Amino acid sequence: MNVQGKTVLITGASRGIGRAIALEFAQQGVKRLLLVARDPQRLAAVVDEIHQLGVEAIPLSIDLSQPVAVSITVAQAWRDYGPIQILVNCAGVAHQTPFLQARLPQVQEEIAINLIGMYAITRLIARRMVVQREGTIVNVSSLMGKLAAPTMATYSATKFAILGFSQALRGELATHNIKVITVLPTLTDTDMARNLQWFRWIMPVSAQQVAQALVTGLTQGSHEILVGWQSHLAVWCNWAAPWLMERILRWAAPLPRNSQKLYPTLRQANAAASR
Repeated sequence: MNVQGKTVLITGASRGIGRAIALEFAQQGVKRLLLVARDPQRLAAVVDEIHQLGVEAIPLSIDLSQPVAVSITVAQAWRDYGPIQILVNCAGVAHQTPFLQARLPQVQEEIAINLIGMYAITRLIARRMVVQREGTIVNVSSLMGKLAAPTMATYSATKFAILGFSQALRGELATHNIKVITVLPTLTDTDMARNLQWFRWIMPVSAQQVAQALVTGLTQGSHEILVGWQSHLAVWCNWAAPWLMERILRWAAPLPRNSQKLYPTLRQANAAASR
C-alpha cells in the first residue's frame, strides 16, 4: 500500500511514535494528516513541523477516554476533511509498578486510553470505512503484546488485547476491503519510555525506526510488523523455549532481588493495597 495522496488520522500524535509516524507519512507524500492528542501545545508544534514539509495538518485536541467528545470530533473531522483512508491508533500510557503496589486509578487510565479509547475511535471510523469500502487500520501494540513483562502487568494486558482485537477485526472487515495491521515495537526511546526503569540488556530503537518500519510494512502488505532485531529474537525464543524466555524476562525486569525490600512486613503490604 502506498500512502501518497491519502488522508490519515493518527492518535497520540503529539509525541513519541505517533509524532514520528506523522512526520514520516508527511515525508512520504500523504495528502492530509488529522492529528489527535490531549496536549494542544505539543500538538500545535507537530502541526507546524508538518506544515513546513508542505503537507496539510489539522490538530484535534481530544481525550480518547471521553467517548462523547471523540464521537463528535470524528463526525466533524470526517465531514470537513474526510474521507479518511488510514487510521493509526498510537495513543497510549504506561505505568510501571510491581503488581502488588499498583494503584487502581493508574490501571483504569491504562485500560481507558490504551484499549477503550482505541476501541471507540476505531468503531467510529471503521463504520465509515465500510460505507466507502476502503480503509486501513493500524494498531500500535508492543513487544509486550507478545511477551508479558514483570512490573508492566496492566500495560502488557492492554497490548495483548490489542493483538486479539486486531486479529478479530482483520477477519471481520476483510470482506469490506479494510486491512488491519498491528505494529509491535520493542522498547522505543520516547518521552514515555524515559520515565520507566528499563529492562536489563534491552537496546531501544528510535521512534523514527518504528515509523519507517510501518511504511515498509504497509508497502509489503504485512499483517504484523515486529520492530527491532531483539523483538524477532525474543518472539522466536518464546516459541522455541517459553520457559527460558520467562526466566530471561524475570532476570531482566527491574525488580528488587530481595522481596523484603519491596514489602518489609505484611502489614505494610496490606496498607499499601488498601490505599
